Amino acid sequence: MKRLTDYIEKQSFGVCNALGNRLGFSSSSVRLSFVYASFFTFGSPIVLYFALAFWMNVRRAMRRQRSTVWDL
Repeated sequence: MKRLTDYIEKQSFGVCNALGNRLGFSSSSVRLSFVYASFFTFGSPIVLYFALAFWMNVRRAMRRQRSTVWDL
C-alpha cells in the first residue's frame, strides 16, 4: 500500500507530501483535509492545489536549470 501511495503522490505533483513535510504533518492527513475541504467548499481547494503544484514545478525547473551561481 505504501508503494502505491508513493507512486500516486509522485504522479500527482507531490503537493500534499511537500506540505506535510514542511508543516510537520503526515501526508495522508493533509490529503484527507484537502478532500474534506473540497467537499465542504465545493471544490475551491482544488484551485489552491493546482496553484501549489504549478509553483512547485516552477521551483523545481529553476533549480534544475541553474546549478551554480556562475550560470546566470
